[in-house]
Amino acid sequence: MRPGLQRGEDGSLYWEEVALEAIAARFGTPCYVYSRAVLEANWRAFGQALEGRPHLVCFAVKANSNLAVLELLARLGAGFDVVSGGELERVLRVGGDPARVVFAGVGKSRAELERALEVGIRCFNVESGAELERLEEIAAAHGVQAPIAPRLNPDIDAATHPYIATGLRDSKFGLERRQALHCYRHAAAAPHLRPIGLACHIGSQVLDLKPFRETLKYLLQLADKLRAEGLEVEHLDCGGGLGIRYRDEQIPATAELGRALGAVLDESKTPHPELLLEPGRAVAGPAGLLLTRVEYLKETTAQRFAIVDAAMNDLLRPALYNAWHEIVEVRAPDPNVLAKPEQTWEVVGPICETGDLLGSGRRLRPAPGALLAVLDTGAYGAVMASNYNSRPRPCEVLVDGTEARLVRRRETTEDLWRTEPHPPKAPGRKHN
Repeated sequence: MRPGLQRGEDGSLYWEEVALEAIAARFGTPCYVYSRAVLEANWRAFGQALEGRPHLVCFAVKANSNLAVLELLARLGAGFDVVSGGELERVLRVGGDPARVVFAGVGKSRAELERALEVGIRCFNVESGAELERLEEIAAAHGVQAPIAPRLNPDIDAATHPYIATGLRDSKFGLERRQALHCYRHAAAAPHLRPIGLACHIGSQVLDLKPFRETLKYLLQLADKLRAEGLEVEHLDCGGGLGIRYRDEQIPATAELGRALGAVLDESKTPHPELLLEPGRAVAGPAGLLLTRVEYLKETTAQRFAIVDAAMNDLLRPALYNAWHEIVEVRAPDPNVLAKPEQTWEVVGPICETGDLLGSGRRLRPAPGALLAVLDTGAYGAVMASNYNSRPRPCEVLVDGTEARLVRRRETTEDLWRTEPHPPKAPGRKHN
């Protein structure tokens, strides 16, 4: 059983101290539910792992940008890793400190750069020479200095899904070594740029510590080279990417990651720079689940389908990455159902796509109206939801002990066209 999740004496699942059936009855389904206690524990684990060393842990907002989640982390003193102007505004909205924000991403617009400079973020992780040129021009126009850290592409294999591998040679992310050094030297000589660090991010759902160690060694080597030229490097940003257990993966503990990175730093002969990490999935993933209700059971000569009210527009990861999420029955089946053997089911949604499935080959005893929980969906779940098939996006709920509160209301059908101008009346057609 996942942290924070437990079965009560009545056989029903509880998230902290709140029955999931009660949440579904109150807020409806599909519904994302987050645990404050799990979020906080996962967050604190990173600070504890780096305790005694200069560090800043920046939550990757792309993993979960709900304002209640961000506000909780901001109160805990989090830094934030953003990849868009919208994510930056969300951080500011909850009182996040812009001086603890790093801005990554390959396609920062002029407006995004100007806004980030205006509010005084800690650092721009620069991903191309063209971006550095644009940033320098904007900083000069505003008479300020832009703090930068070239993001390197170290060509290190994180052994993860190709869609979330970001540190390989053919990736769109980062700069080659030669380019990064050129950017750093240029920034050091430019009156409106200030180089303060080096950055890397090799991918997400990384299950081995070796790529993290190699990344930090790579950054230290470049920092040594720059220091030999008289250029200081204040911080090294190793990115995020630590994986979580969705099924049977063997995941290094956060403390193990801290010890591994600390050992690399201790082996180096240069002064220890501040270490930045950007976890997202490892903080938010296990802290969330998706509640969904079985609408129909359908059996063919080839398959058994449990058709539920959540779909790929609510949780895209299975369709996009062939990702596996554990799916459990919220209430233990009654004795009459238990007398029947488990069967293999395809858990699918109502979307008109064959790829609309939440889980394939699951051993369940489903019944129409039964409530299911899709686990470990606190990261890259609601944040990737869409309105495909004109489906309103689900609500989100935060559980704190015995309390459950709505932190994003369910969209209505009116919300679907709220931003669209009403179509003009066609000539000669009567409208009521």
